[in-house]
Amino acid sequence: MLTVKLERLGLKAGDWVLDLGCGEGRHVHGLHVIGGINVVGLDLDVPSLVKARDGLSMLPKPDAEAATAFLVGDAYRLPFGDGAFDAVICSEVLEHLVEYRDALAEIRRVLKPGGAFVPTIPRAWPERICWALAPGENGYADQPGGHVRIFAQEVLKADVSGLGFRFLGQHYAHGLHSPYWWLKCAFWGRDHVLVRLYHRFLVWDLMQRPWLTRVLEALANPIMGKSVAFYFRKGLAA
Repeated sequence: MLTVKLERLGLKAGDWVLDLGCGEGRHVHGLHVIGGINVVGLDLDVPSLVKARDGLSMLPKPDAEAATAFLVGDAYRLPFGDGAFDAVICSEVLEHLVEYRDALAEIRRVLKPGGAFVPTIPRAWPERICWALAPGENGYADQPGGHVRIFAQEVLKADVSGLGFRFLGQHYAHGLHSPYWWLKCAFWGRDHVLVRLYHRFLVWDLMQRPWLTRVLEALANPIMGKSVAFYFRKGLAA
C-alpha cells in the first residue's frame, strides 16, 4: 500500500534513500524489491521497526544487492552527515510533529543538492471529517503520537519551497481508505460490524488487486483520496 510513486524519484543503482518515519516499512520494502537502491528506514517506534525488519524475509529477492537498514532516530536530530541521501521520503509523519519546520530543515540538511524529497500528509477535507466524527479527549486526534494539525496543502508547499526546493507535482492516494476511516471514527471505540467488514474489504483489495477496485481507486483518488503526496527537488545551490 504505497503512497509514494517510487518511479517518480528518479533513482539509479547505488543511490541512498532515507524513509523518515518508516513505520512498518512499506516504502522501504518497495525500494528493497526494486534492487540496487540503498535504503535506510528510521523511526522512533521500535516494535514497528522490528516488524519492518522481519518483513524483509517475506519479500522476493531483488536482482541487484544493496543495503537495507533500520534505525531508531528522531526527525529533529537526524544521525546522518550533510548531503548523505539522494532522496528522502517522509510519509504521513509531519502531521504528528509539533515543530515540523525543524524536521524539514533537517531533511534539507541530509539531502544532496538535486535530491528528491517526497512528503505525504493526510488530505485536509477527509481529515476534518475524521476529527469531527471522533472529537475531544481520547478521540481520533487525541492519541499518543497522534495528529496535531490538519495541513493546508498550500502551506506545506510554501514551507518546503521556501527552503530552496522546486515543486514538481502532486497526486492523491488511498481513495478507498477514506470511507474506512470515516466509519471507524463514526463508531469510535466500538467493534462495529461495518468497520470490520470494510477492513476485510481493504485487506482483500490489497492482497488480490482486482481490476474493479483498481478502477474504483483511480476514480476515487482525485475526489476523496485520504493522502496527498508532493514531489520536490532540492535546488543545486540549496
